[in-house]
Amino acid sequence: MRIGLFATCLGDTLFPDAVKATALLLSRLGQEVVFPPGQTCCGQMHINTGYQREPLPLVRDFAERFGDGSLDAVVVPSGSCAGCVRHQHPLIAERHGDAALRSGVAAVRAKTYELSELLVDVLGVVDVGAYFPHRVTYHPTCHSLRMLRVGDKPLRLLRAVEGIDLVELPEADACCGFGGTFALKNADTSSAMLHDKTAAVTATGADVCTAGDSSCLMHIGGGLSRIRSGTRTLHLAQILAATRTAPLAVPEAAR
Repeated sequence: MRIGLFATCLGDTLFPDAVKATALLLSRLGQEVVFPPGQTCCGQMHINTGYQREPLPLVRDFAERFGDGSLDAVVVPSGSCAGCVRHQHPLIAERHGDAALRSGVAAVRAKTYELSELLVDVLGVVDVGAYFPHRVTYHPTCHSLRMLRVGDKPLRLLRAVEGIDLVELPEADACCGFGGTFALKNADTSSAMLHDKTAAVTATGADVCTAGDSSCLMHIGGGLSRIRSGTRTLHLAQILAATRTAPLAVPEAAR
């Protein structure tokens, strides 16, 4: 397949290793990965904050850059950004766009997938040949769990990783408290939710907490660092991209 890779804002500016790991993983599985140049934000932050017309140029740009008829699919290493493209872009196009935009958005929406969806549902792969000999717990992010409904796909992928010690996260479906601008506008509530999440992660004794969203991992990782838990955060793609011949070193976290 010829797959377009959307880096996302956080992936581009703060967590490029997750984007690189996505490309490496898919290439190893025999897929052709294409990175459309000039890609920008999907507009999720604007839409979630209540701005409807303002992200219209971003929605149009995404539809044009990833609407290339040569792309069989679009992969997004973020449940929240994939959710935005699939559920919010059509709303913005319908309310404020023209017929051409609505058509373009619908076409791209139909072939856009979060990473675990693409691997399991489209490529039909569960064992990606990964090797990661560490104790890991998985946090199902809100958008992947509730908007995309990826279910147990990430866990199925993790269970197939050679050498992994996968442990269940208590109250896994509870929000970590990030929620984009929610963490800024409701800092006290967000901090309380983060406290509960970091306590649950710490209770597992995991070396690594993983998820499909760098944004949530940024929030959780900050909390774990402040309490010096010793647990690191890594994107799901980074674990799945690690192999025996190209292992992923997990640096020691502060304790």
